[in-house]
Amino acid sequence: MSRPLPCAGCRDGEAVEFDIAMAFQPIMDLQTGAPFAYEALVRGPAGESAASVLAKVTPENRYAFDQQCRVKAIQGAARAGLLEGPAKLSINFLPNAVYSPQACIQLTLATAAAIDFPTERLIFEFTENEEMADPAHVANIVASYQKMGFGVALDDFGAGHAGLNLLARFQPDIIKLDMELIRGLDASLPRRIIIDGVMKMCAALGIEVIAEGIETREELDALREIGVRYIQGYLFARPGFQSLPAVDPVDLRAARAA
Repeated sequence: MSRPLPCAGCRDGEAVEFDIAMAFQPIMDLQTGAPFAYEALVRGPAGESAASVLAKVTPENRYAFDQQCRVKAIQGAARAGLLEGPAKLSINFLPNAVYSPQACIQLTLATAAAIDFPTERLIFEFTENEEMADPAHVANIVASYQKMGFGVALDDFGAGHAGLNLLARFQPDIIKLDMELIRGLDASLPRRIIIDGVMKMCAALGIEVIAEGIETREELDALREIGVRYIQGYLFARPGFQSLPAVDPVDLRAARAA
C-alpha cells in the first residue's frame, strides 16, 4: 500500500521563512536515575528564546513551522547523541497544524528513516493551553499516532481549556502536570491531594504522569512520596542548546532513597 501524499503545508515544511534550532531538557526516571526522554524545545538559531520564535508564527506559516520543528528535533537529537542511549525524544506539535495525521507525518517519517532514528522512540507532545477548534480532530490525531506506534503526551495538564473533558474524549499515553500545580507542593496540602488524585485516576486509565517545573528538593521529595516516577525541571538540568545536558544520576538515586 502506498503512503499518503503529504498536504501542501507539509510539503512546504522546509520553506519556513525564519531559522530555528532546538534545545533539549531531560525528563528523568526516579526508578533508574537516568533520562526517560528528552523534550525538544524550540529556540532561535543563536539560542534566542522560544517566545521570540513563537512570536513569528502566524496562521499562514504554522504548518511549515510545525513540520520544521519535527525535522530539527529529530536531526538535532541524533547529532547530540540521543541514540547512544535508550532515552526517547519528545517533540512538541501543534494539533491545529495537522490537516491529516497520516499525510502530515510523512516528512517526520522520512527524516527519521534517513538517519535510522527508531520511530518507536518518538513522543508527540501537545499542550492543553492551545485552544482546540475541533476536539474530535485532536482525538483522531492522538488515536492515529498511537496506532502508528508513537507515544502521545498532553502537556500543561490542569491549566488549559478543557481539563478532564479531554481525558473523557481520548487517553494519551502521558500527561504532564502543569508546573503551577508543582510550585510549593511540599507546603500545600490541596496540591498534594490533587496530584495524588490525578495519579490514581491515571493509573486506572493506563496513563503515565510526568511532573514538570521542579525547582526545589522539597518539591521533588513531595512528588516522590506521592509516587510520581517521571520528573522534569531546573533542579536536574536546564535545557542544553543543541546538546543533551549532563545530569548526575547519583543525586536522583539519593533523593529516591532519602
